[in-house]
Amino acid sequence: MKSKVLAGESPWKEAWTQLKSSEIASLDYKPTPFKVVSNGPYNKPDNGGKEFVRDGAAAYTMALQWYVERDKAYAEKAIEIFNAWANTLDSVVNHNRQLKVGTAGIKYLNAAEILKYTYKGWKTKDRKAFEKMVANIWYPVIKDWTPRYNGNWDAANGQTLMCIGIFLDRRDIFDSACRQLTDGDTNGSIKNYFYENGQCQESGRDQQHVQMGIAFLSCAAEIAWKQHVDLYGAFDNRLYKGFEYTAKYMSGEEVPHVQYVTWFGKNVYGPEISPNQRERICPAWERAYHHYHDRKGMDMPYTRKMIEKSRPEGTEIQSFMPWASLTSADFPAE
Repeated sequence: MKSKVLAGESPWKEAWTQLKSSEIASLDYKPTPFKVVSNGPYNKPDNGGKEFVRDGAAAYTMALQWYVERDKAYAEKAIEIFNAWANTLDSVVNHNRQLKVGTAGIKYLNAAEILKYTYKGWKTKDRKAFEKMVANIWYPVIKDWTPRYNGNWDAANGQTLMCIGIFLDRRDIFDSACRQLTDGDTNGSIKNYFYENGQCQESGRDQQHVQMGIAFLSCAAEIAWKQHVDLYGAFDNRLYKGFEYTAKYMSGEEVPHVQYVTWFGKNVYGPEISPNQRERICPAWERAYHHYHDRKGMDMPYTRKMIEKSRPEGTEIQSFMPWASLTSADFPAE
């Protein structure tokens, strides 16, 4: 990524310009930590939820800038964000607590992983304070999963649990998350989130939530891949089928659909696929395309159509991991 950016090659050049123009990339950025993050159903109330997720995205953005430009001001800004939360946060509570940790945690932890191994200025006491927050405040919120909720919840939980395991060098946490996200009894596992034809557990709900589910699972699969575990290939490339199914429908074509029955036998939504947010293309597509197309040589024509409309993938919707075009676009096979 760094070499592509510095060489000014497309699409990394455009993606880097997008990142640099974002307000969460500015060295003037100020974190907004809360002592208690309380986020209720449908974000009512939302006391600190959006700030928690946004500050995580900012920390990740700072870490990427540090890595590419080697300006330590960006590393220090990321650490400033870590410290603000580590020295303030006491708890994450209310109905959406798992979703907030699941969507925010991955952002902070990817930033922290970059700094841990590339920046010598992260003081041990500050790093330990961050680790303590992760282990004692975040982990207890998501460790028991939300198996009967819509699958995007545990897809979010799983990606962050993997990151916690890696950052804290807790192989047990990582392995448990891999098992649960592969074939665990949860709507968010690869086995259960997708039917064999690619229909998703939330396809009858709306297409934004489907994109959240497949995006979170692709993040989890990419994290696992970096640890030499293949979730992408699970159940005959079920994740691939979910991406192409969803992209085909969002491209304007029709796809087969039946009412979804959860792993515990509950009918959810209706017999028809939902047209809601069918035209709302979220930043969800680059990572899976990179793996299946670039690494594995598999055609993804409908996913490619989504990328052509969404590139460069940025941060316009908080829940998604930002800057996927920058980090994953069309890299050669590894």
